[in-house]
Amino acid sequence: MSNKLLALAIVCFMGGTGCTTPGMHRVVDHNLQAPNAGPRLLAVYMPWFGDRQHLDVGYTSYDPAVLRKQIQQARHMGISAFVVDWYGEGAPFSDHNFALLQEAADESRFQVALLYNEPADDDAQATDGAIAAFDKAYRSYVGPSAPHRRSYLTYNGHPMIFIFPKRGRVDWNRVVEHCQSWESSPILIYKDEPPALYASDFAGMYAWVQPGQKGWTPDGSNWGEQYLDDFYRSMRNKHTDKIIVGAAWPGFDDSSATWGLNRHMQSRCGQTFEDTLHLYTRYFDAAHPLPFIMIETWNDYEEGTAVERLNFAKCSQNSSSSASAGK
Repeated sequence: MSNKLLALAIVCFMGGTGCTTPGMHRVVDHNLQAPNAGPRLLAVYMPWFGDRQHLDVGYTSYDPAVLRKQIQQARHMGISAFVVDWYGEGAPFSDHNFALLQEAADESRFQVALLYNEPADDDAQATDGAIAAFDKAYRSYVGPSAPHRRSYLTYNGHPMIFIFPKRGRVDWNRVVEHCQSWESSPILIYKDEPPALYASDFAGMYAWVQPGQKGWTPDGSNWGEQYLDDFYRSMRNKHTDKIIVGAAWPGFDDSSATWGLNRHMQSRCGQTFEDTLHLYTRYFDAAHPLPFIMIETWNDYEEGTAVERLNFAKCSQNSSSSASAGK
């Protein structure tokens, strides 16, 4: 993802909002020259809207017209692939919608990848569940018989599968061994650092939205700088042989989620998104490139991380009101 595209992403997110927070528009530079190499921009995608267990956001995740529009909008923002939250056949609604999204991506020359959520089981069934899910992925989305496999995100010819850990009961040695029979074995990317026992099973690591060691603050002022700084420093110094996937987010608020814990991270009128988009440059450059940055998320409205409809008009109004009150 070049600096030009990073700037374009912020321009698109802020378009028409009139945000007046100081410093917000300094990245809007249409004359920036894109370097030859830079991180590709991905975005985590939730495929579950239209299911009554989730919020009504005004669209369903199985509407092809919606999917095509989202892909067009994402591409305009500089995003090249959706990384889709996925639980295998255990969540058939989301699995069905991933298939539709991959078909739409294939039509639009866009890309998709799976973000596999580990089973929450405490016993050996977690490993069996993971193997069954990977078999489904290979059969339907990744392997030679998958109808839209060309739209699946790859790295050096190998399909990328992101792993979101739960209880950590999956025996990833068994899963990786099982997948050796694939035409092209998958590249597995783990959240933060995997357990030492399975370190060799994962080709890379990705950052995930969180505040860091200082934890969540009641006012949401801890926007994750410490966490990202520690993540990039560790990856740059200790894991030079791994695929590193950075992260960016616009804030966090899980008060609308049924599983929420009343955790908050201020958007700071867009400054949180801008800062997380660019923090990687403290540790990576053209000589030591970062291959990917993942926006977290495209459309998770239940945890307040969606960038699909980001609008800072309210921030602008609040800033204007505060300025008037101070005169």
